[in-house]
Amino acid sequence: MVYSFGEGRADGSAAMRDILGGKGAGLAEMANLGLPSPGVHISAKLCITYLDRAPSRRSREEVDRQLKQLERASKKRFGDAGNPLLVSVRSGARYRCRG
Repeated sequence: MVYSFGEGRADGSAAMRDILGGKGAGLAEMANLGLPSPGVHISAKLCITYLDRAPSRRSREEVDRQLKQLERASKKRFGDAGNPLLVSVRSGARYRCRG
């Protein structure tokens, strides 16, 4: 439920638009073409799981692993005041989230 993209490859593609959303699928395609666009997609399904109940330990570990990979690719660190990794969070607007 967590997909990374960047460094000339992506876990997803334009064919996964329903899972990644329009912008996410586009970013995956850009990465597959070799354009510099590192990032992480967290599926709407995982978001809904989070709202309904706590995500599994495995899901949390996967998000942490992907975030560390993004930090390495960007040479920035999430939460670092001196060299912050800035992220953009997009909602799964196609899905009705509760909460």
